[in-house]
Amino acid sequence: MVGVRAGTAEVDSAYAWWRLVACVALGALGGVGMWSVVVVLPTVQAEFQAARGGASLPYTLTMVGFAFGGVIMGRLADRFGIALPMLCSALMLGLGYIVSSQTETLWQFAIVHGVMIGMLGSSTTFGPLMADISHFFTRRRGIAVALAASGNYLAGAFWPNIIQHHVETIGWRQTHLYIGIFSICAMLPLVLVLRRKPPKSAMVPPTPVAGGRGDLGLSPGSLQALLAFASFACCVAMSMPQVHIVAYCKDLGYGVARGAEMLSVMLGLGIVSRIASGFIADKLGGLYTLLLGSTLQGLALSFYLVFDGLWSLYIVTALFGLVQGGIVPSYTLIVRQYFPPAEAGQRVGAILMASIFGMAAGGWLSGVIFDFSGSYMAAFVNGVAWNVVNVVIVVWLMMRAGLIRPMTPSLRA
Repeated sequence: MVGVRAGTAEVDSAYAWWRLVACVALGALGGVGMWSVVVVLPTVQAEFQAARGGASLPYTLTMVGFAFGGVIMGRLADRFGIALPMLCSALMLGLGYIVSSQTETLWQFAIVHGVMIGMLGSSTTFGPLMADISHFFTRRRGIAVALAASGNYLAGAFWPNIIQHHVETIGWRQTHLYIGIFSICAMLPLVLVLRRKPPKSAMVPPTPVAGGRGDLGLSPGSLQALLAFASFACCVAMSMPQVHIVAYCKDLGYGVARGAEMLSVMLGLGIVSRIASGFIADKLGGLYTLLLGSTLQGLALSFYLVFDGLWSLYIVTALFGLVQGGIVPSYTLIVRQYFPPAEAGQRVGAILMASIFGMAAGGWLSGVIFDFSGSYMAAFVNGVAWNVVNVVIVVWLMMRAGLIRPMTPSLRA
């Protein structure tokens, strides 16, 4: 196979495309850690005789581990290359599922998911992979990063049904055991494709170019903090439909099944959105793509305030899926434009950690607002407000970069 040989590779080469295929496959395989814990929640809750809140602990720890793991594995990738952390990911993910199949308490199950599956396993197959593949493309960097990010959505498309089928037929413990064995066997050969180092030319910071990279006049720490907060804000907004659409449909009397169908439509069209955003990013750059995606996300989110009929909800949810999928990958492209390439892994990991915390905070905050107001309308307004915050930050950064001309002299930074 092209690209298995160790050494270095050329930017935009045939090997780069083979590497991208491996990244997408690894993302789809490793993404199981994000979805399996949701599918087995009712079964695990019954076996360990836990309350719903306690049974949700494994998911919470998995997300926290995933967030911190992205930074840790990103730093390792920056220093040693992606192959070493990805090797660790494949082994720890597989071993994590094998160990979880033998746990005797809910706490053991939760800790294994948080540390082995979330932090040391699945986390490497998202942010660090996106950062790595960005080193191997110049002309098609946008589409390459978007495709690498789509592996996570692909995992959400096929893993839940497979897991649910096997949980019903052979039980969750045997299912976890088989996932562990399969993950190691399927991921290790793909890791071999990633052994080549990025081209030396890709690790040199690019010079500013018109329309793509300007001088923001910000310290690296300040820019990192702004991007992280923007990522947090946009994901607070994004989480509202993703986390609560099923419950919202139930409250409207349409049933849980309809809500689950809408969620599937949203995630499926999210793949289309991510790929389309990659083409847009290659033409316009990361900041323009982020502004476009975030603006359209806010618009789609506001439609939930107006439409609540069954078929109109299907349409609005489909629209939401079509516009929001490209937002998160845009941050990777922005990092590559404004930070040294050698810092890409840890920078992307930190920003994605903020996005995951935004998803967690947004899902929780929407529930609190619902409990207080008795309606999801205020929660949708809250989501739109956070989305506006994200748009304002992006517009301000674009003005500093000279990509948007201020309307009045008083707005100049």
